[in-house]
Amino acid sequence: MSVPVIPQAPRTASVDARRWPDVARLPKSSRLRTAAAERFVRHAIGQLPLRVRLAGTAEPIGRGGPLMDVRDPHAFFRRIGANGLIGFGESYMAGEWDAHDLVGALTVLAEHAATLIPERMQRLRSLWAPKQPDRHRNTAEAARANISHHYDLSNELFSLFLDDTLTYSSAIFRGFPADHQLLPAAQHRKIDRLLDLAHVGPGTQLLEIGTGWGELAIRAAARGARVLTVTLSAEQQALAVQRARAAGMGDRVTVLLRDYRKVLGRYDAIVSVEMIEAVGAEYWPEYFMILDRLLAPGGRVALQAITMPHERMLASRATHTWIQKYVFPGGLLPSTEAVQHVTDRFTGLSITARDTFGPHYAETLRLWRERFVARAAEVDALGFDETFRRMWNLYLAYSEAGFRSGYLDVQQLQLTKVPTA
Repeated sequence: MSVPVIPQAPRTASVDARRWPDVARLPKSSRLRTAAAERFVRHAIGQLPLRVRLAGTAEPIGRGGPLMDVRDPHAFFRRIGANGLIGFGESYMAGEWDAHDLVGALTVLAEHAATLIPERMQRLRSLWAPKQPDRHRNTAEAARANISHHYDLSNELFSLFLDDTLTYSSAIFRGFPADHQLLPAAQHRKIDRLLDLAHVGPGTQLLEIGTGWGELAIRAAARGARVLTVTLSAEQQALAVQRARAAGMGDRVTVLLRDYRKVLGRYDAIVSVEMIEAVGAEYWPEYFMILDRLLAPGGRVALQAITMPHERMLASRATHTWIQKYVFPGGLLPSTEAVQHVTDRFTGLSITARDTFGPHYAETLRLWRERFVARAAEVDALGFDETFRRMWNLYLAYSEAGFRSGYLDVQQLQLTKVPTA
């Protein structure tokens, strides 16, 4: 039985051109380039377990699976033709396409990320892919602006979808599926594993790089450690200080608004949770050399890092992505091989333990995303518009899909500094 044609008008809801200029207007693109993008997308989707229904057509393209509804095919293909995956994301922000099972659709795309683009085009990536803007390089001057872009949005925004610990990194659950009330215990389980890896206990002089909202520092202080924690987010610093005092740990926790490159002293242990992703590849050697310099002989570093396959990291490290443009400017996920190479070449640190738990991040992100969507009215009340909500929903769903597909992973690493003779 044939599927009836479902007419769908292009989206008419307005997008604030001052806040979202590249979403509000279509990019310049030749008819040839738009047509080429349409041919490419049709061919690629035709090979996937995914359905894409173009407005005004009868039959979806694809081999079955999650359904994407493209409400404005011309705008959709024009954006992709002009800006590739950035255009794909901007088209979603503009409401030109949607999916009831957004994570499912994105998971299919993530599972085939390495083969969607033909090999001959991959080899020419440097010619057609957009380059990272110089302003996003994580110099000491620019890093604070990059961090502020995301983390200084609003403490109230993050509190709407995080749990009461305000922990913004992967939790570790006892089993799946989980629900939101299990998040605090799962976050403490993750934190305790990191503190155990770093051998944090009574009297430990601990440095934390990347404060978040202070939960790890408070938990380390409760073990008897003295904690110096540094952040580039003014919003996070203010709330972390307040939370440490409320927990009775104000005398054991010092929170500084400071770049990790400006930290002085020697520490028995260093912990950093999902901060290396914001360092940038050109600064990875400096980052690990600073860890080496700050760590006392015999000390330990515990890192939690999101990683991606090495070949994909090499292929994309110089290009500009939708996530970098709208969510994490200057960010880049390392690979396990890159971390190993940098530490071996530039430091006296050795990786002495490693544990991966990608499915736990997928579950964490699911809980955050569901809560974010459920509290849309409260997001609006904070002054964020629909375009922002669609951007944030895509970011959370895109990330969840990365972990569900295995394209992304998360791991805890222990690095040990061997005492010199």
